[in-house]
Amino acid sequence: MAVKIRLKRVGQKKAPLYRIVVADDRSPRDGRFIEEIGTYDPNQEPSVIKFQEDEAKKWIANGAQPTDRVAKLMVLAGLLKQAKSPEREKAQALSAEKKAKEKEKAKES
Repeated sequence: MAVKIRLKRVGQKKAPLYRIVVADDRSPRDGRFIEEIGTYDPNQEPSVIKFQEDEAKKWIANGAQPTDRVAKLMVLAGLLKQAKSPEREKAQALSAEKKAKEKEKAKES
């Protein structure tokens, strides 16, 4: 059973409020979940992010995988270090090579 930490939408139409839950990845977005570990309110300025830090850390230690959005929220809340994705590293390497080539052409001219 793969466990994910993800958002569960609650609230009214056009006014979303999310609960951060631990759920089996086969269950639907707003369906059954194992445990609620926080909330996220994007309607307020700035957005309000609340985590039960001990519970979140426990689930991550047990192997629960946060979704992309929840991982970003955890980074903002200070629970995770910013993960480097392979795609981002490739893009940075390509841009560095491109800049180096442009500098060489500028020196030749």
